[in-house]
Amino acid sequence: MNLNFWLPILMLSSSFFTGLIIFFLKEESTALRTTLNLAGSIFKVFAVHFMAYRLLVLDNIHQVSFSMGLGFDFVLRVDFLSLMFLALSSNLWLVTTIYSVGYLEGSPNRSRFFGFFSLCVTASTGIALAGNLITFFIFYEFLTLVTYPLVVHRETREALEAGRTYLWYTILGGALLFLGVVWLQVITGPLDFVDTGALEALGREYHVSLCIIFLILVMGLGVKAALVPLHGWLPVAMVAPAPVSALLHAVAVVKAGAFGIVRVVFDVFGRDFAGFLGLLGPLAVAASFTIIFGSLRALSQTDLKKRLAYSTVSQVSYITLGTAVIAYFSAVGAIVHLVHQGIMKITLFFCAGNFAETLGLHNIRDLRGVGRRMPLTAIMFTLAVFGMIGTPPMAGFISKWYLGLGALEGGSAWILVILVVSSLLNSAYFLPIVYSMWFELPSGQWKTIRTSRFEAPLMLLVPPMFTVGAAVFAGLFAGSNWSPLGLARQIAFGMGIYP
Repeated sequence: MNLNFWLPILMLSSSFFTGLIIFFLKEESTALRTTLNLAGSIFKVFAVHFMAYRLLVLDNIHQVSFSMGLGFDFVLRVDFLSLMFLALSSNLWLVTTIYSVGYLEGSPNRSRFFGFFSLCVTASTGIALAGNLITFFIFYEFLTLVTYPLVVHRETREALEAGRTYLWYTILGGALLFLGVVWLQVITGPLDFVDTGALEALGREYHVSLCIIFLILVMGLGVKAALVPLHGWLPVAMVAPAPVSALLHAVAVVKAGAFGIVRVVFDVFGRDFAGFLGLLGPLAVAASFTIIFGSLRALSQTDLKKRLAYSTVSQVSYITLGTAVIAYFSAVGAIVHLVHQGIMKITLFFCAGNFAETLGLHNIRDLRGVGRRMPLTAIMFTLAVFGMIGTPPMAGFISKWYLGLGALEGGSAWILVILVVSSLLNSAYFLPIVYSMWFELPSGQWKTIRTSRFEAPLMLLVPPMFTVGAAVFAGLFAGSNWSPLGLARQIAFGMGIYP
């Protein structure tokens, strides 16, 4: 058996066939549905770790490739960057599955939800494994289609309107992305992500076309990456259940857009050539504007999930900003923030879901004194907040530290101002929530929505305990070769980026 060929196929199949089977299960088949969900997600986690061992230790190349006709090739390939994104998606799928089972207990349409949920993870896995832009585009659009039913899951008027907004934005982004992919294919022919530098070999007569293609690709990806002004769908989509919001922000839709921008800059154009064309300066400005804009908009939100949504608009653009600076440390900071932002933000959404499902709390002003009633959830929320602000030793501090070092290394000291202002704004919209939870008195009697032996059902408590623990350990043990930072360094070396 050729594992180099079959492992990527198995990675996709573990969630794809799980989803297809779940669609046909009756609503009352709770035990079987849960077993299938957990079996598929656990298998994917073990497969990722086995693949990591084969790549990092045995130096095996995993690849699937065949022609689709019309000059397009379907390519799946595992490299260091895809491995990091795979590890993030598989591990967070497992914890989100556990959380979702507890969150949706007794609710209708669970088979439909978990079916599309598994397909969503399949799309994210395909995006990570994509070896060229056309394969990336296929899974990118598949992700749009399978996340729509999750956004509108509750079928309320508000949910359906949010779904329409989501589709308008993402389909437009997909159309732009396809235009850029086809145009680039016409100029260069088949271009795999490992062919970095191929565009640089083209004559100067192509430079204007390449600049326009870069803009089109970034705009298409910028919709899902929530770059301003393409971010409008994200706060609206917060009407979705908490597990969906967590998945959208931590690993699926938003992170797919940011991951795509990293691929385009590093693996399609090449960072040095993109800099030569003058493309990275405007990208850095767009990311910086998004960082500040998202933070300012978060300040005015009274709904907890919407404040977290605008925080995502801001925080994800750190990845784009680090990608746009020609420096080793900024590249490492951008890559590692793919993971750090995911584990911190998913913790915040899990905690927000706990407050809503246990006590019916959605508005920030209603969180007064909630630390007395739900101390464990409040502690996890607080730790994740400190991580988002960039307080040592949390994972967020590592990301911002490397981005700051990269700004100095790349001669872009103005980015330090963006990072400082952003951190101050992070503090301004997060710390009042923390203060209110711990130091203010409750505004009234708590209305218990769900009863439990603990402060919340155990399946709602364990996932954020795991993710916030990961955020703490990623900061404390950042010096380890197997930490997210250690892997980000290896990825940078693999891309030919050296300190």
